[in-house]
Amino acid sequence: MRDINDKFSLRLQKLVDMGESGTDIMHGELKNLMLETETKLLDIGDSDDIADKFYNEGRMDALTECYVLTYNLAFALNERIVKNDRND
Repeated sequence: MRDINDKFSLRLQKLVDMGESGTDIMHGELKNLMLETETKLLDIGDSDDIADKFYNEGRMDALTECYVLTYNLAFALNERIVKNDRND
């Protein structure tokens, strides 16, 4: 059924099956990807591989923006739940 991305990990599927919210899963996975990218950048250091460094710096910027978005979404969704609970 998952033709688009055959690399969906069993770990992520387990979180889905346990009922974790999509924003929580994305937030955690983005954090992992940011750590992986930061490690690559540290390994590159001041080497001559400028293309790899620029690529990973751009990747980190994109991951950070997505991470902030999931963070803000999680709080907005929680605020909506609290508001709806008060109105019941």
